[in-house]
Amino acid sequence: MKNRTNYILLLFAFTLASVPAFASERWETLQAINWVENPRNSTKAGPRGELGPYQFRLSTWRMHTRKPFAWAVEREHADDVAIKLYEWIRRGLLNAGVPATTFNIALAWNAGLDAVINGRAPAAAHGYAEQVNNLAAHLHAQQVASAR
Repeated sequence: MKNRTNYILLLFAFTLASVPAFASERWETLQAINWVENPRNSTKAGPRGELGPYQFRLSTWRMHTRKPFAWAVEREHADDVAIKLYEWIRRGLLNAGVPATTFNIALAWNAGLDAVINGRAPAAAHGYAEQVNNLAAHLHAQQVASAR
């Protein structure tokens, strides 16, 4: 009984310790995606009708919310949908046995989840994912340095 209790407490402590790191990684990835997608924070629609800090397309927005698409330009609503999309991509990658790295999440964000799972993401999407990955790594390094 004592070993089981210790095991549960240890597992709980490990889970709690890993949550901030995961949340930090998610924030870094989403911030990097925002910088790549919409570096000037434009509220105008893109060439394919995409809107907001993450340049959502209507179909992607509708997958994760019933809020009006016009709200995609409002940071609070965009962040809410971005987190849902991030988690949907992360779960999809993990369920397919693909590591849910910053690179793979960014690749799926740009090329689509199926393209990543099937190894068919175009070269341009790989460049996008590399840029997001580099920016997220830079943000992480800044956070680590400021924590010292």
